[in-house]
Amino acid sequence: MKINNIGRVNVNPYNKQMEKMEKAQNVSKRDKIEISSEALELQKGGPLEIERQEKVEKLKEKVQSGEYEIKPREIAKKMYDFWNL
Repeated sequence: MKINNIGRVNVNPYNKQMEKMEKAQNVSKRDKIEISSEALELQKGGPLEIERQEKVEKLKEKVQSGEYEIKPREIAKKMYDFWNL
C-alpha cells in the first residue's frame, strides 16, 4: 500500500508557539503603583521615628569613638528574663 503526501501542508508545529511568544514580547504591559496620601504620611514617620533615629545616631557615635561599653551581665539577665517568662 502506497501512501501519498496528499493534503500535506507545510506547517511547522512550532509556528503558533513562536507567534504567541513574539506577540507577548511586543506587548509590554507596565505595572502601576498608586500610594494613598495616608500611606505617604506613614512613610514620613512621626515623632517616635525621629526619636528612634536620634538614639541610633548617638549609639553609632559612641561605638565609633570607643565609648560604648558592653555589659555582659545585663545582656545575659535580659536574655534570661525574656526566655524564661
